[in-house]
Amino acid sequence: MIIRNYQQSDKEQLIALWKEVFNPKKPHNDPELAINIKIKHKDDLFFVAEKEKQIVGTILVGFDGHRGWIYSLAVLPKFRYKGIGKKLVDKAVAELKNLGCLKVNLQIIGDNSYVLEFYKKSGFIVEDRISMGKTLY
Repeated sequence: MIIRNYQQSDKEQLIALWKEVFNPKKPHNDPELAINIKIKHKDDLFFVAEKEKQIVGTILVGFDGHRGWIYSLAVLPKFRYKGIGKKLVDKAVAELKNLGCLKVNLQIIGDNSYVLEFYKKSGFIVEDRISMGKTLY
């Protein structure tokens, strides 16, 4: 298994992966829209885990010059518990650190205790914050 940068040829597999893992019913969660917007930025912060030419995981990362963000970590269910998610997070954190990022943030849906524990094991802590958002799509 390798972790590498997203390539345009990954798009169809990635859309299928996100549809399996995430809730694409909300317009702002549409995989094709999210991919198209991300690749316009050309920031090289979009990674995939590939095993035998199959995309088995992905992580979307952002950096604004001050804070880094982890978005959309996903691993196909049949490939979970094999360290793929951890390798993707480690890759994201290393790339952000190389860019001079001082702190990495992420958000988790409140009732997703499995993901909460996963990130705690990766060194993240729960902070006293209020998350707010405004949907534009």
